[in-house]
Amino acid sequence: MAITQTPAALPLTSAGFEAFLATRSEPAWVTDQRRSALAVWEEKLETPLDPEEWKRVELRTFRPEQFSLQPAPSDSVSFETLLEDRAEFGGHVRHLNGVCRRAELSEELAGQGVLFGDLATMLEEHGDLLRPHLMTRAVRPDTDRFSAWHAAFWTGGTVLYVPLNVEVKAPLHSLIGLAGAGAADLSHTLVILEEGASATLLEETVSADQQSAGLHVGSVELLLAKGSSLRYVQLQNWNSKTWHLAHQCGRVDADASLQWTVGGLGSKTAHIHQDVALDGRGASAQVNGVTFATERQLISFYTQQTHNSPDTTSDLLYKQVLRDRSRVVWRGMIRVEPDAQQIDGYQRCDALLMSNHCRNDAIPGLEIEADDVRCTHAATAGRVDEEQIFYCMSRGMNRYEAMHMIVEGFFQTVFDRIPVKAVRETLSRAVERKLRLGDDD
Repeated sequence: MAITQTPAALPLTSAGFEAFLATRSEPAWVTDQRRSALAVWEEKLETPLDPEEWKRVELRTFRPEQFSLQPAPSDSVSFETLLEDRAEFGGHVRHLNGVCRRAELSEELAGQGVLFGDLATMLEEHGDLLRPHLMTRAVRPDTDRFSAWHAAFWTGGTVLYVPLNVEVKAPLHSLIGLAGAGAADLSHTLVILEEGASATLLEETVSADQQSAGLHVGSVELLLAKGSSLRYVQLQNWNSKTWHLAHQCGRVDADASLQWTVGGLGSKTAHIHQDVALDGRGASAQVNGVTFATERQLISFYTQQTHNSPDTTSDLLYKQVLRDRSRVVWRGMIRVEPDAQQIDGYQRCDALLMSNHCRNDAIPGLEIEADDVRCTHAATAGRVDEEQIFYCMSRGMNRYEAMHMIVEGFFQTVFDRIPVKAVRETLSRAVERKLRLGDDD
């Protein structure tokens, strides 16, 4: 491993940057990249955030100085048993507090040239292969202060590389965990598919306990070459005291297809900047979202579907359930460049309101500079029908069982889009656990 453990708590500040570098063992070009990002971050701290993206995200109570990179506490062994391994996965990577605890891949896939493991280790062993892709084509350090902060201080992370025409049939699994009060994670996910390759990756984020405040400033880059196919599912399930701030971007080349599913269940406050760029003729992307917010959670998505080439297709469907005093924000944009004729862009966000005090903001948008396109959008919001609950209860269900059936049915449209059974069942179980927890409260 390139790094085995953070020796002590390290502040995520300019003053602590050199001490942070001293804990790393990585190529010189990575250190140079970090130093450049630090300079951008220091500059961006003086620059206001984009008001259109951030004005609905409450940051007044955010205190970055309260968080640091920390070694995993000795009592976090239970993290290893949070999820049971299942035979249907072809490989596993697990991180805790930015440190890789486990990385394995089936011999068959390794023999085909597939790389799947810890980012820091992979950069040491395969730097020439990964360098052109790491934060150069998708997520850029100069986007805002959070992307620059991440680029300077990223810790653990997962790499998936699939060579030319290799089909990874078994899904792969990545787990990112946080443990300890005030612990921060700045993990980075990098997926690279060469021409004609295909793969499925399920990535989960979890807290080792439910009481410790945490911070995740993450990044996801999904890079698909011509004719490749990727199914990527990210299940965000931090505890209710964690901040989740992430930049995520997929770039899809000609005749490639991306199915990207996001599950937003946990965190205190979450804001995800999610971009999909269709760069080659015939590229397609299906973006699915399942959000379940309770108590006083704020979960915000800022999505953009960018059509850079003709004959491209994008389809976004977000389904959101809110209860208690929670708030969910979705700001979506379909952008069509002048040369992107004959495209089909669609976005839809549906919300199910389970209390009188929750709030849903759904704001679709279009920016079209071509004249031969099909672009549509829709947003709906409605209350749970009490007659449906009464009907279910009259058939012998209790109120929890009735609500579970209604919520499961509301999300079913998204679940049906996921063809891999193991991934579909993992997402469904997570939603059920969240509903049960909210019912107990």
